[in-house]
Amino acid sequence: MTRPVLGSRALFPDLEARAYLNHAAVSPPSQPVQAAVAQWMSHYGRLGLGAVHGAMEQRAALKSRVADLLGCAASDVALSGSTNRGLLDLSSCIPFKTGDRILCFDGEFPANITTWMCAAQATGALVERLPQAELNDADLLSVVERALNQGGVRLIAVSAVQFSTGRAMPLKGLCDLAHAHGAEVCVDAIQALGVMPLNVVELGIDYLATGGHKWLMGIEGVGFVYAAPHRVSSLNRRIAGWLSHENPVGFLLDGPGHLDYDRPFRDDIGFLEGHSMSVLGCVAVEAGIQLIQALGVPQIQAHVRAYNDALEVGLVQRGFTSLRLPGSPAGTLSVLPPKGATSVAWTERFNAAGISMSGPDGKLRFSPHWPNALDEVSMVLDVIDG
Repeated sequence: MTRPVLGSRALFPDLEARAYLNHAAVSPPSQPVQAAVAQWMSHYGRLGLGAVHGAMEQRAALKSRVADLLGCAASDVALSGSTNRGLLDLSSCIPFKTGDRILCFDGEFPANITTWMCAAQATGALVERLPQAELNDADLLSVVERALNQGGVRLIAVSAVQFSTGRAMPLKGLCDLAHAHGAEVCVDAIQALGVMPLNVVELGIDYLATGGHKWLMGIEGVGFVYAAPHRVSSLNRRIAGWLSHENPVGFLLDGPGHLDYDRPFRDDIGFLEGHSMSVLGCVAVEAGIQLIQALGVPQIQAHVRAYNDALEVGLVQRGFTSLRLPGSPAGTLSVLPPKGATSVAWTERFNAAGISMSGPDGKLRFSPHWPNALDEVSMVLDVIDG
C-alpha cells in the first residue's frame, strides 16, 4: 500500500474540492481504498463461492484493526451496518424494564435520541434529555450527577463528539459517575474514532457504536459495536441470526447431522453478527484504517489540531464566533456566522468556491483530516475576504 503523508492529498487524485473539510460527514475514498475494493470484486468474479473463506478472514482482520484503535480485544467487537444499526441492536438487547431512566443530551445527532426513544416506548423505560451546549465539563457532570442521584438511571447515551459543535464530551467523568450509581454508558463514537485516541477500557465505556465512512475513511454500510466483556452476559439475544450461533457454518461443511437450531449463541458480542456483511464495505474500511494506523492517531490529531487552530484564528478575526472549547481533542471546528448572515448562505458560498464543508443545525462545520494541507487555510479565508 502506498504510504500516506500528513497534509498530502496525493492519494486522492480525483477529488474535485479545492479543500475537502467534510470528513465529519463523509470521507472520500482514497486510491488505496478504491484499489482494495476493485481487487476484491475481481477476486469474487474469479472464484465465486471460493472467495468466501478469504472474506471471513478479512472480516477478522478488520475487527482486529478496530480493536487496536479502541484498545480492546477483537472478541469485544462486532461488525454492524452503521452507527445507528449498532445503537439499534444494543437498544434491543439491553434489558430495560418499566421505569428505567435513560439519560441523553440535547444537541445529539438523532440516531442517539430516536433509538432510545423507541427502546423506551417498547419497554416502558423513560428518556430524559439533559443540557450540554452551554455548560463546561464540570457543570455538565454536576447536572448528570444530580440526575443520577434521583435514582433509577439504567443508561447514559452520549456521543464522544457532538456532531454540530465538535464538542468532545467528558467520557471518563460520565463513566465514573454512571458506574458509581449502578448505571452504564453507551457511546456513539463516529465523530471521534480515527481522528482522536479513544481507549474504551481506560475510559470505562460499557457499549460503543461507530461507523466506517467518516473519520475511518472507508465507505458507508459498515460499522462496529463494542461491549465490555463483563456486560455481554446480561444482554438479551433479541438480535440474532444464523451466524449468531457457535460454529454457525458447520452444517454446510461437516456432513449430515449438524443442522441443529438449538445450538448455543456465541458468548461474546459477536452474536450481533447474525447475517452476512458487505464484503466490499469491510474491505474499504480496513484499507482506510490501514492508512490511519500507518500515520498514527496521535499524529493525525496533532495535524488536525494545528489546521483548526490556524483556521479558527482567521475566522474569529473575520467576525465568526467559534464554538470550539480550548484544548479540544476533536477534529471538528464549528463556528457561527457573523451577525446578519445565515449558515445556509455561507455554506453555499464556501461550497461554490470549492471548499467542501457543512452547515448542520445552523453552524458552519469544518472537519479536516490527515490529507488536508495547512496552506489550505488561507484558501478558506480568501473565500470570506472575497
